[in-house]
Amino acid sequence: MNQEVATIFGIVVTPWKIVGWMGVLMFSARWAVQFYASRKQRRVVMPRMFWYLSIIGSLMCLSYFIFGKNDSVGVLSYLFPFAVAVYNLYLDVTHKKRFGEESTISQSLR
Repeated sequence: MNQEVATIFGIVVTPWKIVGWMGVLMFSARWAVQFYASRKQRRVVMPRMFWYLSIIGSLMCLSYFIFGKNDSVGVLSYLFPFAVAVYNLYLDVTHKKRFGEESTISQSLR
């Protein structure tokens, strides 16, 4: 996965770099989702999709930094947000089950 696929504007493209770029895109897109949900609700909300994008983006970036780049700084920078996103998603799901109502988080993207 480290073989060169292409060179674009002097940047060597490998499959691992594509995984890393997609991870950064997912991790960054969560803020667009949060912005949209908050604007729609006219208050600050954290939609469940925010946590899904955080988890997916973190896993993709972790994969890139573990297998593609072998960089401990990159691993540490995405390991903590991954753990927090998993925990917050767990809280949101259990809150909904416990109280039998949709939480403020999951209501935000209707």
